[in-house]
Amino acid sequence: MKTTIILTSLLCFSSFGFSQIDKQRNIVPDAKTAKKIAEVVCFPIYGKSIYKEMPFNATLVGDSVWVVKGSMPKSKIINGYAYVTFGGVLYVEIRKSDCKIIKVTHGK
Repeated sequence: MKTTIILTSLLCFSSFGFSQIDKQRNIVPDAKTAKKIAEVVCFPIYGKSIYKEMPFNATLVGDSVWVVKGSMPKSKIINGYAYVTFGGVLYVEIRKSDCKIIKVTHGK
């Protein structure tokens, strides 16, 4: 009986405590942090080529998810010839409250 009361009390307390903490968590507080996380996540997948897509742009969507996108390298003109850049950029979604990586992709 005593053990049941203690376990029930702990369960109620922990449920209340975690629900309050979850509402206040801000593990990824700003765009700078979101960009660094995206870099760390994407480097093992795509290698050094991600650095050609810098600067990364981070936008907070709905106050809950950071969306980080790479920048398309600019086209160049060399000796009168235009070298147009084709391809896509990295795209990462990171949940602000707990840093969960929701999506990682790269356009083609």
